[in-house]
Amino acid sequence: MKFVSPSSGPMDLKKVFNAIAQYIKENPEDEYRLMIGTDSRVRQHTVFVTAIIIHRVGKGGKYFYCKQRHRPMDSLRQRMYFETSLSLEVAARLTAMLAEAELDDLRLEIHLDIGPCGETKSLIRELVGMVMGSGFAARIKPHSIGASKVADKHTRG
Repeated sequence: MKFVSPSSGPMDLKKVFNAIAQYIKENPEDEYRLMIGTDSRVRQHTVFVTAIIIHRVGKGGKYFYCKQRHRPMDSLRQRMYFETSLSLEVAARLTAMLAEAELDDLRLEIHLDIGPCGETKSLIRELVGMVMGSGFAARIKPHSIGASKVADKHTRG
């Protein structure tokens, strides 16, 4: 997976991890949240964007995103499951890197682009269960900014 940092340009997941670790080392006493979210948009093809956000609570943050194109995926249910699986894949890879670097006390959240209003409300229980069953905290709208704000921003271009 190739990610993009708006401030540093293209990078692979290892470089993303190194940037996150460096960001934490700058102010290790601060509180951090690591968020991963995926959003999608259907046109002639389906664009999926997975965002990784490191938030220094109360003091800003940095983010990285990966854009992928797939065949048109008209089924909302199928798209939401695929979004969730993309986020979980990145989370699993980052979790292994965090453990190796002894940063495994960092809170990692999966942000889902679903919420109690609209068409996705029927999927909340299933997708939150999928995330929690994988060992991660799940956030839904309006608390899922990783998917509904950051990743969403990059599905449009």
